[in-house]
Amino acid sequence: MTFWSRLADALGALRDGESLAEVFDRARKPPEKRVGFAIAVIALGAKMAKADGQVTRDEVAAFREVFHIARRDEANAARVFNLAREDVTGYRDYARRIRAMFRGETEVLTDLMEGLFHVAAADGSYHPDEDRFLHDVAMDFGLSEACFRRLRAACMPGLPRDPYAVLGVTPDMPLAAIRKVWRDRVRASHPDRLMARGVPEEALKLAEARLIAANRAWEEIQDDRAA
Repeated sequence: MTFWSRLADALGALRDGESLAEVFDRARKPPEKRVGFAIAVIALGAKMAKADGQVTRDEVAAFREVFHIARRDEANAARVFNLAREDVTGYRDYARRIRAMFRGETEVLTDLMEGLFHVAAADGSYHPDEDRFLHDVAMDFGLSEACFRRLRAACMPGLPRDPYAVLGVTPDMPLAAIRKVWRDRVRASHPDRLMARGVPEEALKLAEARLIAANRAWEEIQDDRAA
């Protein structure tokens, strides 16, 4: 059974009378924690979608920005998205349940937020309603305003990319201190570190995008200091 088949089965339990909380509870520990991470991104991503009816190719394509979906798994990926979107649970309730599932694991919740930002950005635009949605979710996750702004600066197309905001540092910090933050971000973005936190192998595009953003920001800051 593929990852997406297992994921579709897990969410399919919602139609069999099982609560979302029970689905999440089963997915709290490895190896099912990978499924829990994916449910979290897809459930909240589905709540961001505005269109009704069946999932479209564009919506499946959006998830390709976060998850690797093999052609044979596209139908199951679409089924997962539709099941999450049809569930009556509100997005803030989803967010609070997810925070409880990953209690004390701030890095995982940050990974989840980054995945949601990439889903929101997949169509090349970022709307005020999406910003409000993602801000609500970040606050319900217990993340700081500074963390939310850093992720938005790193992930959103069409927004000014302040390299200091991308790294979560300030222009008055010594270069050596900024270099330490950059190196910590690079280490935290290693695929092995993400997988150890429960990020599915299928979602490791997050690591690639994060590394690109962090390295670009560090290069821009070095150039700015050298000018």
